[in-house]
Amino acid sequence: MSTPVKLAVVYYSSTGTVAAIAREIAQAAEKAGAEVRLRKAAELAPQEAVDSNPAWAANAAATADVAHATPDDMEWADAVIFGSPTRYGNIASQLKQFIDTLGGLWAQGKLADKVYSGFTSSSTAHGGQESTLLALYNTIHHFGGILVAPGYTDPAKFADGNPYGTSHVDAQGNNPVDDTTRTAARIQAERVVKIATALKTGLAAA
Repeated sequence: MSTPVKLAVVYYSSTGTVAAIAREIAQAAEKAGAEVRLRKAAELAPQEAVDSNPAWAANAAATADVAHATPDDMEWADAVIFGSPTRYGNIASQLKQFIDTLGGLWAQGKLADKVYSGFTSSSTAHGGQESTLLALYNTIHHFGGILVAPGYTDPAKFADGNPYGTSHVDAQGNNPVDDTTRTAARIQAERVVKIATALKTGLAAA
């Protein structure tokens, strides 16, 4: 029997929307047979800033048990799904800072030939969701990674409408993660696990 795909779900979330999607992806991937590490990027904002926003502080407390991402998680993984809120059409600095610690692994070629995908959230519709994922995917090309986007590979994808990855409009916290987003997260997780399994099986047989 082949060993299960090892999937790292690495995310940053301030007020909890991306954290909720990350949990959904992790759970769906486990149900699809993957071994999953759920990891968060370390916070860079001062504690005073976190404490000044009740939703930010609540999410920090709710995810206190989630381990911080390390380069070891990246080396361990066969597949990685990154998550970040949109920041001016780009990923958050917290996730970018983690990615910037991976230069050593990149230089050794240890980030290549893995499956990668991404998900995001923004406060408004057309608030930079697609450009955030496309910006993230520029990094995957530099890694030599294998990009697996959900596309419109399932009819349910026409409901959320983002072929680049799961995304959610949270309307400043007024729109909690809903069934449409959870379905998109499940589809993405299952697709990543499926492709990563096929790739891993093929490499093992080669």
